[in-house]
Amino acid sequence: MQAHEILRNLRIPELGDVRQYVRTLPTNTLMGFGAFAALTTYWYATRPKALKPPCDLAMQSVETQGGEHARRSTILDSDEVITYYYDDVKTIYDIFQRGRRVSNNGPCLGHRKPNQPYEWISYKEVAERAEYVGSALLHRGFKPSPDQFVGIFAQNRPEWTIVELGCYTYSMVAVPLYDTLGAEAITYIINKADLSVVFCDSPEKAKLLLSNVEKGETPVLRTIVLMNPFDNDLVERGKKCGVELVSLKDIEEEGKANREKPKPPKPDDLAVVCFTSGTTGNPKGAMLSHKNIVSNSAGFMKVTENMLTMNANDIHISYLPLAHMFERLVQCVVLCHGARIGFFQGDIRLLMDDLKVLQPTIFPVVPRLLNRMFDRIFGQANTPVKRWMLDFASKRKEAELRSGIVRNDSFWDKIIFHKVQASLGGKVRLMVTGAAPVSPTVLTFLRAALGCQFYEGYGQTECTAGCSLTIPGDWTAGHVGAPMPCNHVKLVDVEEMNYFASKGEGEVCIKGSNVFQGYLKDDEKTAEALDKDGWLHTGDIGKWLPNGTLKIIDRKKHIFKLAQGEYIAPEKIENVYTRSEPVVQVFVHGESLQAFLVGIVVPDPDNVMNWAKKRKFEGSYEELCKNKDFKNAVLEDLLKLGKEAGLKTFEQVKDIALHSEMFAIENGLLTPTLKAKRPELRKYFKDEIDELYANNKV
Repeated sequence: MQAHEILRNLRIPELGDVRQYVRTLPTNTLMGFGAFAALTTYWYATRPKALKPPCDLAMQSVETQGGEHARRSTILDSDEVITYYYDDVKTIYDIFQRGRRVSNNGPCLGHRKPNQPYEWISYKEVAERAEYVGSALLHRGFKPSPDQFVGIFAQNRPEWTIVELGCYTYSMVAVPLYDTLGAEAITYIINKADLSVVFCDSPEKAKLLLSNVEKGETPVLRTIVLMNPFDNDLVERGKKCGVELVSLKDIEEEGKANREKPKPPKPDDLAVVCFTSGTTGNPKGAMLSHKNIVSNSAGFMKVTENMLTMNANDIHISYLPLAHMFERLVQCVVLCHGARIGFFQGDIRLLMDDLKVLQPTIFPVVPRLLNRMFDRIFGQANTPVKRWMLDFASKRKEAELRSGIVRNDSFWDKIIFHKVQASLGGKVRLMVTGAAPVSPTVLTFLRAALGCQFYEGYGQTECTAGCSLTIPGDWTAGHVGAPMPCNHVKLVDVEEMNYFASKGEGEVCIKGSNVFQGYLKDDEKTAEALDKDGWLHTGDIGKWLPNGTLKIIDRKKHIFKLAQGEYIAPEKIENVYTRSEPVVQVFVHGESLQAFLVGIVVPDPDNVMNWAKKRKFEGSYEELCKNKDFKNAVLEDLLKLGKEAGLKTFEQVKDIALHSEMFAIENGLLTPTLKAKRPELRKYFKDEIDELYANNKV
């Protein structure tokens, strides 16, 4: 056949032929084509363009000059770190004054009663009440000075922020206290910081403070200011031990009658002494200046400046403890832009209700809450079809994230994710997670499901809050972003753990305008944290990824965080548990992606048989180690010992596995000095640990 004949036989169908073919198709098929075309058209029409990242995402940090292999953010034009963002904002007092101005005296702090809407007080009223509080303290003989400390012992509420601002208005220093520290630690802080006055919310907290005075443990405490109502019995009890109890309302009236002109602080003045709970010994008081806090806030603003313009219409939900710097830093950024802060009711179980009523646009979170959200969403997808739809929709939105698109108005949002978004109030546009690592799976899914800008940060109290932050546009998980513009980051060798900076691994060290001044009255601990060149040694092991982001891969000391951010010292717990009669060895294990501890326990071959017989258990040593009821009896004994020893709830194991072979030098689980080789124990018992977590999901 000739070529032209072949071409003639391959004639392109004309329009009439196409119409004729379409007429032969079944109605269902035509409807399917129509729906597909409509969806495709809708997707292209509504698909927004990706916002331009502030730097090349393939090179988010670069080495600084000076030969230390330190790295800085490529958002910066030079090696010089930033100390402020706005020229007129260099202290926390300035932060609030700017917010007052740009909000045009709009609503500032809000609270609500059960089943009621939020009630708001204006920036002007907050400023006035802060001046009243500070003036009353001056009237009572307190000095407008950065060595004048004032205690705050309360849950998040408007009065917390008002009292703190009252301190800053007259150059005083706020010292937060919080319940989880325990009575001994609170006593220690009051004495260490020389707190003669403490503002607290409830009579219960006042009673705790008074009992310490009555025992002669805190003779320095002279005044307790209560935010909630209290009875005369408490006043009389205070008088007997020389402590005045006065209401916050009366303090404000006293200050109003004796009002003083503000005496604002300087940038280098001390602002906060934030005591970290630590794991062993007494808490350490991290001294943070106004410059530290302002620079850390400025670092966040600089990273997000082209992606996120915060304004007076934004609303922040405050429920993470104000005694920690993460929440305080978020509040600084919010107040600086004249936005408002709505406080939760004080009960975390009512948080979802608060979110629906408040409809926040800014929602800081911790991994434990994210894990619960993730589990709840997938728990509701209780059929194979629902699970498939959820997975399919999240994959479609994850594909958009990879191309830099963040939104909550896609087809998948409307049919799948709108309920999730509505449960948070429906208006969230900024989320930040910190305090502990978050699972990449959880973070990626929730970024897709919630359709808002969602940043992950890393840091510690000693660098104010954050030292690295994910860059807008890089919505990948599994790292903690690049150095913030307020600091440099370097890795140093940890030879004993085979981590070397030359290989891009080592202990994370931080230097910059956000690094703290040291620990209050503790030169020894300060020298351990800060080296002679001003580098803060975090104790975390990091690794540089090819794109210049930081990944946290280990911990230098045997101390780790649980998912809710609590520090754990496993050796301390193991020392308590090995006092148990049927036990000879214990390995306590926790993970930063889990909210609880588990343990591997070796029963004592010399004692366990008698102990078991007393409790009517029979069988050989090996059989007892496989007996679930016997395991539960051992666990009960461990928990009893832990409680008696004063272990906190989060320091107790939730479950254990019994193991019949001793940890020994020969099997590679102990060092020649008979210390536990923790990395080897983790690997050796990986299957048992995985099973314990799988069987005890929160």
